[in-house]
Amino acid sequence: MKLFLKEHQLLFFVQVVQFTSIAFLLYIDGYTNIPVLMYVLGLAFFFLFVYLVYQYVTRKRIYERLGKSMGSLDEAMEHSGDTPFAEAFDDLLKRQYQLYQQELMETAKQKEEHLMFIERWVHQMKTPLSVIELTSKEVEEPASSNIREETDRMKNGLKNVLYMTRMRSVEDDFKVEPVSLGDSVEEVVEDNKRYFIRNQVYPKMETTDAFVETDKKWLGFILHQFVQNAVKYSTGKAQQVVISNYQVQDHYVLEVKDFGIGIPPEDQRRIYNPFFTGAHGRAYRESTGMGLYIVKEIVDHLNHVIEMESVVGEGTTFRIIFSDTQSLFSV
Repeated sequence: MKLFLKEHQLLFFVQVVQFTSIAFLLYIDGYTNIPVLMYVLGLAFFFLFVYLVYQYVTRKRIYERLGKSMGSLDEAMEHSGDTPFAEAFDDLLKRQYQLYQQELMETAKQKEEHLMFIERWVHQMKTPLSVIELTSKEVEEPASSNIREETDRMKNGLKNVLYMTRMRSVEDDFKVEPVSLGDSVEEVVEDNKRYFIRNQVYPKMETTDAFVETDKKWLGFILHQFVQNAVKYSTGKAQQVVISNYQVQDHYVLEVKDFGIGIPPEDQRRIYNPFFTGAHGRAYRESTGMGLYIVKEIVDHLNHVIEMESVVGEGTTFRIIFSDTQSLFSV
């Protein structure tokens, strides 16, 4: 109604001025039959009122659609009425909808091609990295260790890129099955063995053969991120990273705890934001700010719960909590 009144207020004003002017000109020309003049003015306003009512009734649906926000693109295909203006309005929305859908499809196709290229490129890079790693064994120390350290960094970076590209179809990529927390921890620790030794931060595993329903591959990625961060921010302290799992009531908890530099309170609420590196992250060149973002996305899709506790100068603890329906049994 507000939009209708706003659109027709100028018409109403012009008509009032017009009717009043005609009546005034007739009066000064000598026509003094006031009742007839009032009758003519009343009749004119009556027809104006009928016209405005007709306009509002026939275009009511259009004004309602213009006055509210669309909940979905499909609302653009709704019918607005049978008047020529309503049909033209619907036709415009349909053409805009088709154009938008076409642009969306083109953008999605370009994105898909780009992600496919990145994924293939990541796989292609694994071969030269493996060759470099094998060649480094023929080089004398400490050059050999330095080369392997850099190749490990490149592998971790490529792995993050690969998992990031798979985020576009993460739900289709899940394979939920019973997974041993102990075996998963051992695999991740073994994969990061050189990283632990190089940084003089050693793992302490306090795990049991607890089984939970989750995706083994993505759980391995989550653990890998936790371990990498724990070691990275404990560098130089020659301390341990404690990896444990335990049961709290009806669900299991997987925990990774370090005794490093900790996370400042002002950064803690933003650690899951994409590309956020924080005060400590900016001091490390390999920090991209994407690891914990991907972890949070995966945890949410798997219906797990993630928790974090951190004290500056004392360390950080990350936990993955599996719901009671995801916790199976302990051997």
